Amino acid sequence: MADAETTKSAEIIRDPVCGMTVDPDAGKPTSVHEGHTYHFCSEGCRRKFEDSPETYRTAEDPVCGMTVERATAAHFLKHEGEKFYFCSKGCKTKFEADPEAYLGDRPEPEPMPEGTLYTCPMDPEIVQDHPGDCPICGMALEPMTPSLDSGPHPEYVDFKRRLWITAPLAAAVFLLEMGAHVGIPIDEWLGHTTFVWLQFALATPVVWFTRMFFKRAWTSVKNRSPNMWTLIGLGTGAAYLFSIVSMLAPGVLPTQMRDGMGMTPVYFEATAVILVLVLIGQVMELAARERTGDAIRALMDLAPKTARRVEGDTERDVPLEDLASGDILRVRPGESVPVDGVVTEGRSSVDESMISGEPVPVEKVEGEPVTGGTLNKTGSFLMEAQNVGEDTTLNRIVQMVASAQRSRAPIQAVADRVAGYFVPTVVGVALLAFIAWWVLGPSPALSYAFVAAVSVLIIACPCALGLATPMSIMVASGRGANAGVLIRDAEALERFAKVDALIVDKTGTLTEGKPTLTDVEVQGIDETELLTLVAALERGSEHPLAEALVAGAEERGAARQDSRDFEAITGKGVTGTVGSRAVALGNAALMRDLSVETGAMAERAKTLQTEGKTAMFVAVDGNLAGLVAVADRIKETTPDAIRSLHELGLRIVMATGDARATAEAVARELGIDEVHAEVSPEDKNALVKSLKSEGLSVAMAGDGVNDAPALAEADVGIAMGTGADVAVESAGITLVKGDLTGIVRARRLAEATMRNIRQNLFFAFIYNSAGVPIAAGILYPFFGVLLSPIFAAAAMSLSSVSVIGNALRLRAQKL
Repeated sequence: MADAETTKSAEIIRDPVCGMTVDPDAGKPTSVHEGHTYHFCSEGCRRKFEDSPETYRTAEDPVCGMTVERATAAHFLKHEGEKFYFCSKGCKTKFEADPEAYLGDRPEPEPMPEGTLYTCPMDPEIVQDHPGDCPICGMALEPMTPSLDSGPHPEYVDFKRRLWITAPLAAAVFLLEMGAHVGIPIDEWLGHTTFVWLQFALATPVVWFTRMFFKRAWTSVKNRSPNMWTLIGLGTGAAYLFSIVSMLAPGVLPTQMRDGMGMTPVYFEATAVILVLVLIGQVMELAARERTGDAIRALMDLAPKTARRVEGDTERDVPLEDLASGDILRVRPGESVPVDGVVTEGRSSVDESMISGEPVPVEKVEGEPVTGGTLNKTGSFLMEAQNVGEDTTLNRIVQMVASAQRSRAPIQAVADRVAGYFVPTVVGVALLAFIAWWVLGPSPALSYAFVAAVSVLIIACPCALGLATPMSIMVASGRGANAGVLIRDAEALERFAKVDALIVDKTGTLTEGKPTLTDVEVQGIDETELLTLVAALERGSEHPLAEALVAGAEERGAARQDSRDFEAITGKGVTGTVGSRAVALGNAALMRDLSVETGAMAERAKTLQTEGKTAMFVAVDGNLAGLVAVADRIKETTPDAIRSLHELGLRIVMATGDARATAEAVARELGIDEVHAEVSPEDKNALVKSLKSEGLSVAMAGDGVNDAPALAEADVGIAMGTGADVAVESAGITLVKGDLTGIVRARRLAEATMRNIRQNLFFAFIYNSAGVPIAAGILYPFFGVLLSPIFAAAAMSLSSVSVIGNALRLRAQKL
């Protein structure tokens, strides 16, 4: 579950579609419905809302049934991929305590499309055309690309339900057993026989509900691929079977194993607690993988479900999968372009930020290419479909993200690599101990042999191994959140601690992400008067920069006037009449057409262009009156952040879809080491691969849909929280405040966390490894000491306590 807010309801402005909180001053999309203005995190959410406002205006509180306004709900959370809104904190608290009590019957997730391939998250070389279990490790296979309509990961839902059942049972059996150690003689109150059978009754359901772990252990043995599941299966299985023998046939055990009252020990609590701890770790891992699927579903959601196909004199909406290359499609204002193609009739401005990452919409006329998933702004046009189905740019981006996300990081294999050596060693020691005691031990030799072997397996069972990484990540995630750094998983932290090169996008990462008026030069006219004329002319324009000019003029005190006789000249600028004055705004070509001399202003325009700005001349009544320039400003925090990253030894590389002159101007100002301009999503992805082929560990920071493949392909993806949802979902690290200085904090956190994880892995094995020879009986010939399984279980528990305590130290880490 993910709680979103703790602020007062009056202060909440929430995207009614996805539930994210939105800053109304951040320039995000808005929509007016029935007199109320709704704010959205992205164009995708806005389009969904406008298609069906009533679906997203309100929601029903699942606890009390009251109707809640989604856009202003103060209490919100996500559970198993679904969004829930609450009228009060009390209802939300009730839901969190027992979600299943309020969910009722829900529809089953849509089946996966025909032809879906499945793979193992731990062994990606396993691929098959139907769901099932991995033949190597036994884990459930996952679809290689999730369906847009697929629900939560079924294994994630299943494991969470199993955890709700087993956790209370494990806690109960643990408290029963530990009571005697803290002065509560529960066994005396109940009687030893009842006490043992009660533990058996509580622990057995835990074993049953976690039987999939034993199946995985058996798979690892059958396929000769020892791993963490082998140890867990052997250790917990040995403890459970030993306890049953002790309960049903205590006479076969040596007298040295009996306590002061002559009772033989049982270890049901060790079995139950270990299995539940491992189950908790699995739920955490599945939750992280569930977010991976969200990234791809967010990408797939950019494409519309239908397209309007022109068939002679008629038009009709058809499903996207029915389109063929050569079809003529109509794209109306506010609609997404359905597939890749070329404009055949009409003109419009198209928001291509999902591909280029640039905030300025691009004018499209006949013969211009358009890309599926981009957003048509104001005009209507006809297009010929060219790339459809799997060949579209958007689908290629989806496939790149899916492929990169399936790749494994070194941290995921640490436990298995260690277990690969540790498991055979432990099993070998247990067998040697059994044989040695059977052959050389005192009477009853077989009982001593069994106890020694069980003690070795119990003390070696790595219960802390399942906690070593998740505990550190859980604590580090909380610490990072306080510093504005969101961490997805251990992979990102391990890799970021070793990063050599950092690739940054320009727009929205180094810059503010929207064009603004930066410069005004006047000649024979007052600046305010010039801006009044420019704003009046641009209010009638569909040019992508018009909004920036109008907003900038109003900020500088320009009066509001209207224009007439407006004309847009493609590729050159606009002309019109304001009051009694003829006004023209555009490039040098427009000035030449109007016989306007630009003189010294031409040199000033070139200078502004080398600074990465778009300069436009203004002519009034046939004479040059000045020029205006628009640019995407660099964030105030960016220069200091770049300097700090250089001090940390990182090589900074800019990769942007913007023009080379603009990119190089920003790079010069910030001291960036390397510039790649006018790059496509594929180019960014290729750049990441190129740097990795040089032996560098690469991090990528960005905020647009176009950055998603490179974010996923990089060793570490860093998303600006102010950017697109897809970028956030594709990244391992997200900077909540969109502040580049957060990367510095993230680096320090990564180094501290990886150091903590290595310490945890040491603690997870040191007690067990040191105790194995003792459990095997190495001290018996010298001191007559044979380690009881209860001490083996204590050592095993101590390693977990050490791991938890060490991980909690991260809460005080200075960043």
